[in-house]
Amino acid sequence: AGMRVAVVGAGVSGLTATKGCLEEGLEPTCFEQSQDIGGLWRYTEHVEAGRPSLYPSVISNTSKEMSAFSDFPYPEDFPVFLPNAQLLEYLRHYAKHFGLLEHIKFGTTVISVRERPDFATTGQWDVVTEADGKQTSHIFDAVMVCSGSFSEPSLPLHCFPGIESFEGQYFHSRQYKHPDVFQGKRVLVVGMGNSGVDIAVEASRVAAKVTICTSRGAWVLSRVFDHGYPWDMVFHTRLMSLIRNSLPGPLSWGLVNYRANQWFKHENYGLQPEKSCLVREPVLNDDLPSYILTGRITIKPGVKEFKDNSVVFHNCPEEEPIDIVVFCTGYNVSFPFLEEAVVKVENKHASLYKYVFPTHLQRPTLAVLGLIKPLGAIMPMIEMQARWVTRVFKGRRANMSSPMYQNAVQTGHFLSPPCTKRDFILKTDCVVYMDKLASFIGAKPSVLGLLCRDPRLALTIFFGPCTPYQYRLGGPGRWEGARQAILTQWDRTLKPTRTRVPTGSSSPCPSLLTVVGFLLLLVALVFGF
Repeated sequence: AGMRVAVVGAGVSGLTATKGCLEEGLEPTCFEQSQDIGGLWRYTEHVEAGRPSLYPSVISNTSKEMSAFSDFPYPEDFPVFLPNAQLLEYLRHYAKHFGLLEHIKFGTTVISVRERPDFATTGQWDVVTEADGKQTSHIFDAVMVCSGSFSEPSLPLHCFPGIESFEGQYFHSRQYKHPDVFQGKRVLVVGMGNSGVDIAVEASRVAAKVTICTSRGAWVLSRVFDHGYPWDMVFHTRLMSLIRNSLPGPLSWGLVNYRANQWFKHENYGLQPEKSCLVREPVLNDDLPSYILTGRITIKPGVKEFKDNSVVFHNCPEEEPIDIVVFCTGYNVSFPFLEEAVVKVENKHASLYKYVFPTHLQRPTLAVLGLIKPLGAIMPMIEMQARWVTRVFKGRRANMSSPMYQNAVQTGHFLSPPCTKRDFILKTDCVVYMDKLASFIGAKPSVLGLLCRDPRLALTIFFGPCTPYQYRLGGPGRWEGARQAILTQWDRTLKPTRTRVPTGSSSPCPSLLTVVGFLLLLVALVFGF
């Protein structure tokens, strides 16, 4: 019999994990507590317990070419940034195309996942699930945890003195669906993540007044970047990644700072983030600066305390009258079905090797997918995690311990605490992380190797956006269509918007950048790449 793998959840991570298992000849069983796939991306009008909750206007922050699974490009007529319904439609196509649905058990909740008594030798797990009020026990050779981190809201009311005496309404952003609750009200949005800014912008169209308070500030980027190209296709190229990572820390920070302030000077809008070692992922919003400029939204520092029907901010003497508060304070990572010892979560950080494997298991037969906050598209990263994990699971049969993992266990090379330079790199650079995992399975593209065989492809890979298809050019799971997908990526990007004039092929490659890049490539050649 093949190796049996339990997959917990059928959202983005669960689907690509199930597909990864099938690709490697493992036998996945995916357990999904609801009656349908899609996880976070499946909108429901009512907030359901234990499930993520979307508001109808959510649009993806990353463009379709950067967000696609590496062997399944988006249809060319889909918009470049995807409304949640179309992203869900894509996931449905993906599940159907790769025959994933027959491996998913719907309406089935995973109650517990425990090491078997003989775990040290077999690495097996006892999994208890519940469906229709009946519990069932299973034995699995490995487990992939794909339950996400957007189900348990973090609402630290103790950090907001006086909230108990506040007479207005307050709720967590998870509860938000439609802006009509804000009609004519004075609204305070606490926290400045993507949801906070989205909600503030929507509220300001109907509210009397909207204030966002943030203690840390944030970079705000527009999806519409240089010359109207999608931000991530300009930002995430191998050339840019090489430049960012070759520069010393402060210079690299300066570059990000410069880029972020090109659209508008954050300082003048009260948004400049503190220069702390922890660079938060930027907020993607196309409207915020213009809404601040037109007085619809005001930015304030963090909350000092609430009064009956007003709020006081730090360093601001006067009270601000408020009718309704939305706490956009994020989510807690929790795995109710695991024992605490398996994944230690401290201040929202889990101790996981390469963000995937719990660091102190005797056998690497349990992996957590999608617990990473990249500065870019998360779907291809989760897919890469799944491809790596399934290889590790498989390799375990022949060779009981993967040397790289063992080495890490001995030398303690795991995720350092949150506030370190390493974290800065990982938080900011998808290309580095993807390359690392790809090199573990032998799927990392070699620019130099291609330069001789296929110069056009090599240059597109180096100067163009680092699209996921690059990781299907070779190695296990190689896909015949990868080269073609890379060479046509700009066509699919331009097709949905060039609707009035015939589409010619054009990709942004300013000549100066090409020259500089070519010199850098030569330097890289000389110093070994």
